[in-house]
Amino acid sequence: MNPVKPGETSRTPWIVGVSGASGTPYAAAVLRALLAAGESVDLVVSRASRLTLLDETGIAFRDAHWRDDLREWLGRGADGKPGTFQVDVDGECVRYWSAGDLAAGPSSGSYPAKGMLIVPASTSCAAGVALGLSKDLLQRAASVTLKEGRRLVVAVRETPLSGQTLKHLVALDEAGAVVLPASPAFYAGATHIQDLVDFVAGRVLDAAGVPHGLYRRWEGELGGGTRGT
Repeated sequence: MNPVKPGETSRTPWIVGVSGASGTPYAAAVLRALLAAGESVDLVVSRASRLTLLDETGIAFRDAHWRDDLREWLGRGADGKPGTFQVDVDGECVRYWSAGDLAAGPSSGSYPAKGMLIVPASTSCAAGVALGLSKDLLQRAASVTLKEGRRLVVAVRETPLSGQTLKHLVALDEAGAVVLPASPAFYAGATHIQDLVDFVAGRVLDAAGVPHGLYRRWEGELGGGTRGT
């Protein structure tokens, strides 16, 4: 369990926003790792991301049954196989806020939070945050995170990137956000799709300063990722 730092409460969560971009396995890997690290999580799932989640996993994420749906989602591997992971989402370790609830806790700077991770971030979401639109709770929470000087990690998932999107990403960088493309690497010795997903999730957590063991780190020695394969 991570110690409580000055200015934090016994439950100071990471806000995790899931936008409508493809890449819901990235979000699942980040959520699992945060909980495994003893972190509390406040979850915001955009309306568009529900459609993506349904398309990529077959899971309908419902406000009234969010805990059951979240448990099923986090239990799936990146290959879609159910029951791959066992994750405890009961109690106060996870709170869920509807994306349409602009009166939710994370909409205010006085609500305690360590920062926010948007995984994956669509170009539309990135543009909204860069422009300060706050059209839903996900964008509003991101704007609050920036204005309060907290860590904001934006794991953008799109290719190719248009000039306008690049301008939005530069604006986010200048505002203090960490722009982290969902770009898997292969030097860690990936042998499964889950390895590639976990690499991106691990880099998100690295940017947030959360310890994890999701991927093999580079140690300056060529061929290390192929040992034992």
